[in-house]
Amino acid sequence: MDTDKSDEFYGRLKEELLKTSSWPSDYLYKFIVPTDTKKITQITSIFDNTGAVIESKQSRKGKYTSLSITVNMKDPDAVIEKYKEVGQVKGVISL
Repeated sequence: MDTDKSDEFYGRLKEELLKTSSWPSDYLYKFIVPTDTKKITQITSIFDNTGAVIESKQSRKGKYTSLSITVNMKDPDAVIEKYKEVGQVKGVISL
């Protein structure tokens, strides 16, 4: 994703989060990642020590794993920061 598009995307996301939630608030992240223990560990470690509840489910053929992560975030900027950190993991799709 190029920087201009991602800046625009995150700007819109921040506006929506400010309009629709009062902060701090629980936020649900959803990611799809190729089933690879190393990648899954990389993502879950980003949420270490945050009190996150992490659920994972493999696809029917086991090729992909979906991660649902519910965590209390202090503000939209903190939500976006986590998206950017997870975005560094190769092959991750953020929903």
